[in-house]
Amino acid sequence: MPSRLHFGEDDFLRCRFAVSPLWETQEVVRMLKRPERQGYHAHWLRRMGRVAAGLDLTDLWLLMPQPGHCPDWLCPPPIGPAATFEEEIAAVRASDPQAARADTAKSLADTPGALDSPRAREWLRNPARMIQHLSDVMEEAWHTLVAPDWPRLRALLEADVAFHSRRLAEVGLGGLLPEISRRFGWRTGTLTVEFRGEHERRLGGQGLVLMPSVFIWPDVVSTFEPPWQPTLAYPARGIGGLWAEPADRADDVLVRLLGRGRAAVLTALDEPATTSALAHRLSLAPSSVSAHLTLLRDAGLLTARRYGHQVLYERTPLGMALVSGDG
Repeated sequence: MPSRLHFGEDDFLRCRFAVSPLWETQEVVRMLKRPERQGYHAHWLRRMGRVAAGLDLTDLWLLMPQPGHCPDWLCPPPIGPAATFEEEIAAVRASDPQAARADTAKSLADTPGALDSPRAREWLRNPARMIQHLSDVMEEAWHTLVAPDWPRLRALLEADVAFHSRRLAEVGLGGLLPEISRRFGWRTGTLTVEFRGEHERRLGGQGLVLMPSVFIWPDVVSTFEPPWQPTLAYPARGIGGLWAEPADRADDVLVRLLGRGRAAVLTALDEPATTSALAHRLSLAPSSVSAHLTLLRDAGLLTARRYGHQVLYERTPLGMALVSGDG
């Protein structure tokens, strides 16, 4: 079902980009529970899998129903364009206990049987203690799973913001949003998001926060109920090459399997690209790149989608697995 966000005149003036280390912490926890989100993170999972297994994330997973509501108080909209994790978790710890209790009960109700569990009864009986406990778990997940790689993650997220800020200046909000994700549609002041569950909201002068995320792929999230500021989270550009090191690129096995040209094309698709962009990047003739793309697509390693006059190619999960070495 679609989610619809209706813009008024003032909302266009209050749209902003933000980066959130708290959000990335929540989403890496979610990614660990959802194999369909792990395609681009095979290297990270091999490196961090044992560390992640040593964390008890059960309580956070209990509040991540699929589909369903996740508590807004536990990961609120970014408080600024470049807030630190310490600033964000301090705001979580300061949550109003009764508001957090109601928000948590709504989330628990979306998981059959969760409301009647001993843990849920304890939380709802003492929401102040629940806030303290879940904040502690989130902080441990941050320090263990995200903080060691945060400079790399932040650089990619900030590069996404810089790119889309330029595009916003060039094509406006109505032109930018469908570029960010094929799940976004724009028509006469209304943003439609392909999303699990129907949602309708008039922004009412609050504007919209646009937030790239590393660990959210392939999903997008149109999130936060009033009074929270509406926020749209989407997969950041360039996540395909986030964890790759130079020695990982187009290795001998991939070359022997596909041939040097096709291996180079598949490896170069860290993010969706056109035939001409790949030809320029690889210093190959466009006709050769086009032939390689056709064969890779026919083999199920790529998909193609049209955007305006361009055709963008991107890897399928099988293509990701081959490049990452998990094929």
